[in-house]
Amino acid sequence: MPILVCKHKQAVMTNYLVSIPNNATPQKNGTIHDPQSKLKVKVIDMLKSTFKPKKGEVSFFVTAGKQILAFETQGYNRHRKLLILQMVAWYCVYLGLLEAQIHATLPF
Repeated sequence: MPILVCKHKQAVMTNYLVSIPNNATPQKNGTIHDPQSKLKVKVIDMLKSTFKPKKGEVSFFVTAGKQILAFETQGYNRHRKLLILQMVAWYCVYLGLLEAQIHATLPF
């Protein structure tokens, strides 16, 4: 899915994968995978699940209307935070949350 096309540059194509447990919606307990870096980012719907950040992992939060999602790395090992933000932004577009705002801390 192309997410960025820059003038005078090549189109950037992301190759992220999403795994969703059986009987779950994409917003609840899915995982974003980056095949190139092997980074995994877990998605938690905070309206349906509790979330407690794990020590050593990187977390971001997304608000979009009434939705609140938490994103947390799994097996974080010095990956660039920009890559994590790109994965979170890509997932928001994947869900159609174009008004989403990404926060470094819980927004309330």
